[in-house]
Amino acid sequence: MDTRFPLTRAEAQARLTEFIPLSGRAYASRRNHDSGPDGRATTSLLSPAIRRRLISEHDVAAAAIAAHGFGGAEKFVQEICWRTYWVGWLQQRPAIFTRWQADVVRMEAMLAEDGKWQRRYEQALAGATGIDCFDAWVGELTESGWLHNHVRMSFASIWCFTLRLPWQLGAAFFYKHLLDACPASNTLGWRWVVGLQTPGKTYLARADLIRDLSGGRFRVDAPLAREAPPWPADDVPPPIPVAPAMHADATARTGLFVTTEDTSIEQLALPKLVALAATPDIGGTPAPLKHRVAMTMLADGLDRAATKFGLDPERVDALGTEAMREWAARHRLNQIITADAPIGPVKDRLDALAPVLAADGVRLVRLRRAWDDVAWPHARKGFFPFKAAIPKLLALQPGAMA
Repeated sequence: MDTRFPLTRAEAQARLTEFIPLSGRAYASRRNHDSGPDGRATTSLLSPAIRRRLISEHDVAAAAIAAHGFGGAEKFVQEICWRTYWVGWLQQRPAIFTRWQADVVRMEAMLAEDGKWQRRYEQALAGATGIDCFDAWVGELTESGWLHNHVRMSFASIWCFTLRLPWQLGAAFFYKHLLDACPASNTLGWRWVVGLQTPGKTYLARADLIRDLSGGRFRVDAPLAREAPPWPADDVPPPIPVAPAMHADATARTGLFVTTEDTSIEQLALPKLVALAATPDIGGTPAPLKHRVAMTMLADGLDRAATKFGLDPERVDALGTEAMREWAARHRLNQIITADAPIGPVKDRLDALAPVLAADGVRLVRLRRAWDDVAWPHARKGFFPFKAAIPKLLALQPGAMA
């Protein structure tokens, strides 16, 4: 597969080693610059691997600090922790994601009722707006599954304020194609651009900044919006407590079920296993490239688990209840271990699966990494209060469970 991104744990570790010399001051000074898909990357390109946990946030942050000290690597470490923060924030406000999903369905149905809106939307998806940077970014996104973080901000701003398209549909376009998109960082990032996440604070794309940060690759002759008025405020529910972490029964007859939410679950301390399986079901309707990348990462994780535990890996075609019940019954399991999935499609499927398995006498145990268990409760407010928890995260043992 032709991609710039590591697709196995070994490749991710090699990429981290290669990038570590650049994760200090060089990263802090150049991280917002984007030389395009054919230029030299100014970021680690590890975000898809971190998203599927081929490599952990702790591993990446610890390596940078070992090389540069916390002060030298602080900006890089903070960027790693932004995704953790977003996930923790949404974990305590799941209604925000559910509302976004409903909005997308409703707005897609409305497109047929507004011809001008539909034309703008179709031109945006096709990269045919006449805005050179935006149209190039559409091509890069659909062909490579990735955009530089600062580019994502400008893309979302142009989508919402210049093209006057709803942020919800832009977030859906990103979620379909971005290799590293997770429900939290994608949804909340778009909300931030339109002034919903930090009330009243929006992001306005500027032609001069785009020209500068792209190294002059774009002229940006087409006029961009001069103002970015905040989207009408919506109701943000108060945070709900994070559910307690689950723990496995060391005496139970146990199978391990690997999902794309954590492809290195074999790195955790697990009881004796008698069965091993994985599913290609990642939820939603991902673009073909995104699905292939996720499946390659999953296959790598399944192979590593099979080697470590001496088990023949199996495939369960979907997270549907009947397929899982059959797998559990065939191996006479009374406990299935999988990774704790945060808010999103995989969690929804596990939530539906757990009571069905329980009726068969099979306990579904969703193991949570200590990194998440420590971090999520600190994401009740903004990122800056959350930063106080970063030293606690860095003090954890690699691969520690809650």
